[in-house]
Amino acid sequence: MKKSTAITEIDLTSASRIYDKVSYADEELFFADNITSIPNLAQVFKVNFFAFVFCIEGQLSLNLDSSAFALKANDGLFVDTNTVVEGWKRSHDFKCVICAFNSEVAFNFVNRSLFDAIMQVKQQPVVHFSEDEITLMVKYYELAKFKINHPELNYGRETMIGILRSYIYDILGNIGRHLEMENDDMLRQGDKLFRRFVLMLADGQRQGRSVKAYADELCVSPKYLTSICHQHARKTASEMIAQSMVGHIKQLLLYSDMTIKEVAAHLGFDNLSFFGKYVKKHLGVSPNNYRRINGYGR
Repeated sequence: MKKSTAITEIDLTSASRIYDKVSYADEELFFADNITSIPNLAQVFKVNFFAFVFCIEGQLSLNLDSSAFALKANDGLFVDTNTVVEGWKRSHDFKCVICAFNSEVAFNFVNRSLFDAIMQVKQQPVVHFSEDEITLMVKYYELAKFKINHPELNYGRETMIGILRSYIYDILGNIGRHLEMENDDMLRQGDKLFRRFVLMLADGQRQGRSVKAYADELCVSPKYLTSICHQHARKTASEMIAQSMVGHIKQLLLYSDMTIKEVAAHLGFDNLSFFGKYVKKHLGVSPNNYRRINGYGR
């Protein structure tokens, strides 16, 4: 099968237009319970929102940023914003519920322990829940759907926000228990700084920037930003910037029609030779070879 060199970006508004099983959707929230109606599941697309997919029964396999994952009954999948999704394959009996929301909604709700859970689940996006936990997640969805289907009992969008807030608390709380996160509800100043830094990386508009550039924008020293990153992610700020940069490089090399020179310029590399060395250092091959090995354009 030919690999597409153009990638479709989907936000919460466009998702509701292409997906006819939506129970609720606006610019911030999205609830749905079926993926069978999504057209062209094998095609490549990038999501510009956070999403949780809860598998009720059956199986689902897919690739997130070229890494393969599989879900079975009682599994939950976290899909990070700016993630490339491709290669969906589902069993005939697959059933799920989906909850999606933009990054501002997600991070405005969380306390310190829940924020730590978000950071952890980014690295381990599939979590296996108990029957009771999955039942709770589904009941939240059913409550939201019931209110939507009975507008006379729905007293405004604020009620949906309230449901979502509780939903996120319970989702991340359950994830925290499974991942043995510390229970500390106080979001301290360093936590808030790290959250802002993560949002800046997720924004995707600051490619190629140094630790100092991020630190200056956050009004802290590079040394302090690095120490905060190490506390929360066991990585330096430089390592997190590089990880974000490599993700952008992989996406553009595989899913855009840009030339290598255009990719380098788009990501802030002034020197094509330096870009080539950077890619080889982090991906093990040159940009052209990375495209060739991964079937770009075939």
